[in-house]
Amino acid sequence: MIAERPDDVTAAALAVMARTADPRLREIMVALVRHLHGFVREVRLTEAEFREATAILNEIGRLSDDRHNEAVLMAGSLGVSALVCLLNNGDGGATSQNLLGPFWRMHSPPVANGGSIIRSDTPGPALFVTARVVDRDGRPVAGAEVDVWHSSPVGLYENQDPEQAEMNLRGKLTTDSEGRFWFRTVKPAGYPIPTGGVVGRLLQAQGRHPFRPAHLHALVFKDGYKTLTSQVYADDDPNLETDVQFGVTRALSAGSGVTTSRIRPIPRRRCRGTPSTTH
Repeated sequence: MIAERPDDVTAAALAVMARTADPRLREIMVALVRHLHGFVREVRLTEAEFREATAILNEIGRLSDDRHNEAVLMAGSLGVSALVCLLNNGDGGATSQNLLGPFWRMHSPPVANGGSIIRSDTPGPALFVTARVVDRDGRPVAGAEVDVWHSSPVGLYENQDPEQAEMNLRGKLTTDSEGRFWFRTVKPAGYPIPTGGVVGRLLQAQGRHPFRPAHLHALVFKDGYKTLTSQVYADDDPNLETDVQFGVTRALSAGSGVTTSRIRPIPRRRCRGTPSTTH
């Protein structure tokens, strides 16, 4: 097709996409072209803006490496990550899935139930976590592997902070015969996402803060079950309703009516080192 009008370009691109052999890829590409061309029309994208947009995409690629993924950070800051998560796990029949986040690490050290995941001097409010893993019918899931990790009380993960020991505030537990697991730690703090790249400039332009509310991560795995990736949010965090990554859901924060979805400290002012493993 030789284009005479803008609509001719869209029609030609859609016709090409429609010839894609793989059905799912065809569905995605047809929808992508339709919506992308519609976006260009709606905002009447200028040539200068188009050049700037492609430069930004190139910059996002340059800023991404094994330690930082600017594309994923942008997806979260646009609400895309949370949307994908909820669309694929929004049936209401299980604990809400949530963002894995960029700070998960493989090979967290095993921790016995009742033990501590504090591995270096980490002052902060003591926190005792207890939870139970059950299937959709409420039956306990014994022998499930539960990987937990969170930031320190100053808002830094161990691999960001040279003051913390290797694998501090990380651990891997196993549920008992009743599906329970429990451990001791310190209460995490909220923290800002990296703002030294494209995402930071976007937040500044929009007058948005860069903070995520305090949360604790859990990754639950057992053969034969769908892996659960979730977060539990502190119900007293001032940024609970303005999470820069749009990750907070009602079921995992204050007001859910589910007491296990709240982070509350043990009523002690400070905790240094490894607390007692008794419970």
